[in-house]
Amino acid sequence: MELGVPAFALLLLSLTSNIQHLTSLLLPTSNLCLMKHCIEERVRWGDVDAASIIFYGAYIRFFEIAETEMFRAAGLSYSVMFDELDIWLPRAHLECDFKRAARLDDLLEVCVYVGRIGTRSLRLNFEVYRKGEPELIADAHFVLVAVQRDSFQTVPLPDILREKLAPFTAP
Repeated sequence: MELGVPAFALLLLSLTSNIQHLTSLLLPTSNLCLMKHCIEERVRWGDVDAASIIFYGAYIRFFEIAETEMFRAAGLSYSVMFDELDIWLPRAHLECDFKRAARLDDLLEVCVYVGRIGTRSLRLNFEVYRKGEPELIADAHFVLVAVQRDSFQTVPLPDILREKLAPFTAP
């Protein structure tokens, strides 16, 4: 099968765009590559307003799914964190910038990584893309604070949490 010049140019442009998006899932860090954890989730009827555009509050559900799956991929399911480490990680701050509209039935790719780990808190960074497209739809960050389950007093982040999240943590 031969492609004409315009068709070949479109194919090349599409491949280049997809390669750029795929490489954006790796964050270069000196000699290491940091992985972002990504999930796919469809925009559902309950996520949109009357114009069929995603309601801003619906993004929190997408972020929470990505966060949960990143922790699970790191070997830190909620039962491990809550029962074994005896901590909660409530959100102290949430910020989101909306770049483009997501619409009903769009398949979104939501990526998360640890932007910073402090003594008692960590920052999760999120990026939202329409599946297969390189343009950013939204980005956000949460700040989670470690607290003791019984007293709700802040505590240092457990070392095991730091170790297990290391592959997903920016330098």
